[in-house]
Amino acid sequence: MSQTEPTPFTWPHGFLWGSATAAAQIEGAGHAGGKEDSIWDAFARVPGTIAGGDDLETAVDHYHRMPADVALMASLGLDSYRFSTSWARVRPGDRAVNQEGLDFYSRLVDELLGAGILPWLTLYHWDLPQALEERGGWANRDTAYRFVDYATDVYAALGDRVTHWTTFNEPFCSSLLGYGSGVHAPGHQDGRAAIAAVHHQHLAHGLAVNALRSAGAQNLGITLNLTNAVPRDATDPADVEAARRLDSLANRIFLDPLLRGAYPEDTLRDLEPFGLAEVIHSDDLEIIAAPLDFLGVNHYHDDLVSGHADASAGDSHAGGAARSVGSPWIGSEYITFPSRGLPRTAMDWEVNPDGLRLLLVRLGTEYDRLPPLYVTENGAAYDDVVSADGAVHDAERTEYIVAHINKAGEAIAAGADVRGYFVWSLLDNFEWSYGYEKRFGIIRVDYDTLERTVKDSGRMFAEHLRAARAG
Repeated sequence: MSQTEPTPFTWPHGFLWGSATAAAQIEGAGHAGGKEDSIWDAFARVPGTIAGGDDLETAVDHYHRMPADVALMASLGLDSYRFSTSWARVRPGDRAVNQEGLDFYSRLVDELLGAGILPWLTLYHWDLPQALEERGGWANRDTAYRFVDYATDVYAALGDRVTHWTTFNEPFCSSLLGYGSGVHAPGHQDGRAAIAAVHHQHLAHGLAVNALRSAGAQNLGITLNLTNAVPRDATDPADVEAARRLDSLANRIFLDPLLRGAYPEDTLRDLEPFGLAEVIHSDDLEIIAAPLDFLGVNHYHDDLVSGHADASAGDSHAGGAARSVGSPWIGSEYITFPSRGLPRTAMDWEVNPDGLRLLLVRLGTEYDRLPPLYVTENGAAYDDVVSADGAVHDAERTEYIVAHINKAGEAIAAGADVRGYFVWSLLDNFEWSYGYEKRFGIIRVDYDTLERTVKDSGRMFAEHLRAARAG
């Protein structure tokens, strides 16, 4: 069996195969069709925040090329397409509904359904209207209530056709990276603001789940980016403590309120100086723990962790900006990430496919209220080369995807209730603080001509989908 061919496996009936994108990363039309600044538009204008000085104004022009992009999805045989709506396009300045913006998403949904592709909608993939950030953003509790208004507006327009609704994508990034380290928009480096943002996004999620369910939505969930925190030396108390702290800030501060209705005691203790307990109001945790129909799991790599200084260690969350950034590990800034000597992607992320299996199995073991799981993002950036024949023979990405698909199958065999896999990303796109330097797509985009070319990884994925259905 070739390394570029998934191991034969009988996937569960109805298992979904898809790909994913985000509005800010692909749409372009940054100030067209009624859209106004998101925090990322404003952030990109700050010198040193984005590699190459790139912005989101054109991105890969999906806004104008959407029908052709959906035709590409259909050619790959995708069951589902996971996309996000832009708050800054739907409610510019968070004032009132922009019908032109909603109409774009309505056309997208109709195009997907016409191609037999299930729309999987994410409401928040980090593009907060800049006007709300100027009123405190996610550090302001009121933003949670503004999110509900936006969510219900989108549901009113699309709820007759969209059946799967994700509230937030990776709140770790839009809270701890956005308000703690400053790697992501809005670029603050304030531990108290970051912790407030975590809680207010949780609250927004719970309020929106309840509001959408009351309006008739049936498949509601959230997507978290999760890791395995592996101590470098399991017999060293400093390394074990560092791993506990990483697990708290990367995993349990998100999982436990959602699935257990409480923050972990050690998390509350660690974050007492940063005001976590102070932002929790009565009934908040009951709202946050609203029942979920699915949990999306985004996973690219896991982390070896140490409590000791290590000059050779790097932090994979440091981003691509030229300016100085802080640590997202609020109150635990000392932890380090030693190398295991594993292969690395162009993002300098270690490749450890078995980490996905371990994570999926762990979730089912540790959380009694765990809903069905979907791997909603998994993929890799590499430095692609266009061959003389015009093709992209991206063997490393192909092997990465194959290995992780195989490990998802092993997790299912071990009892994990995994019901779908979405590869990140459909298209090369704006990779946040890295600008257009890093390519994750299974479809190449020429940033000069915006021409699309299916890479070998995309062809492999299409062949795998056909084989999985036949099996």
